[in-house]
Amino acid sequence: MSVLSPEYQRIVAHLAASPAALSCKELAAGLGVEPVAAKLEGVRSKANRLVRRGWLVKEPSGRFTLAAGLRGGGS
Repeated sequence: MSVLSPEYQRIVAHLAASPAALSCKELAAGLGVEPVAAKLEGVRSKANRLVRRGWLVKEPSGRFTLAAGLRGGGS
């Protein structure tokens, strides 16, 4: 996980600590991000980049979770 920038590390770490997949709004709240459209879109954009890079999985419902093999030791 050290190859990721600090902002991306926070997203991955928060999802690693979560027992279930999170919506973008839940993820933002857990990161202490203001629940306004512009801020939520920033979190969504970063999470989608992590999906494209193989760190996260985006479920059909739009919720995010860690990619297989990352839970419990994504470093």
